[in-house]
Amino acid sequence: MSAPEAAPAAVRDAVRAALRAAAEPAKAPLMQAYMKSSMPFLGVQAAPRRAALKRVFAGHRIATAPEWRQAVLALWREAEYREERYAAVELTGYAHYRAFQTLYTLPMYEEMIVSGAWWDYVDELATHRVGGLLAAFPDVMRPLLLEWAHDGDLWKRRTAILCQNRFRQRTDTALLYACIEPSLSDNDFFARKAIGWALREYAKTNPDEVVRYVRAKGISGLSRREALKNLPVA
Repeated sequence: MSAPEAAPAAVRDAVRAALRAAAEPAKAPLMQAYMKSSMPFLGVQAAPRRAALKRVFAGHRIATAPEWRQAVLALWREAEYREERYAAVELTGYAHYRAFQTLYTLPMYEEMIVSGAWWDYVDELATHRVGGLLAAFPDVMRPLLLEWAHDGDLWKRRTAILCQNRFRQRTDTALLYACIEPSLSDNDFFARKAIGWALREYAKTNPDEVVRYVRAKGISGLSRREALKNLPVA
């Protein structure tokens, strides 16, 4: 028997209740300190959070893509605790809504990336959501990601760099390099880490090419160490 259809507000309220029920408040300050977050935590660690959200999402099915986006953004925009934003990110990836992953989701993901502005949100959205859209709609996504790679917003640039991390042999190498190169001179830790991470993932498929590229571009420091981390080269 399928779950009854739920309104976006009902999903939001059920998520909040489930997270509070799973919270361990004593853990919240340490979680907030680790994440360097201005938004407080409830104290729900990853495994119990995912289990609680899985039950909520299974029991509160949303009928349409606009309502799903509305539910995601209600959780995101109205969040009082960081776990509520984690729930919004998880709702975007819930398997029941796979068919809703269309270009209409782009404004939602862009808002979450720019306003989230931290790796715990952005990396999941980059590698699992924006990357999925690139795979499904390359003709539209490729020029958009090239724009993001030159954007003044660090997290849009990081998204453009990381979005192919799961592509392996399907990696569009020209796009990867075109997204990396505007950030090569950026000294920000998260830009440099993203470059190294993206190249390290591609090295699992084409290590010789990654070594060639790193040497040709004179990539050094953190990005180089990350890119060549698993390769037997100096």
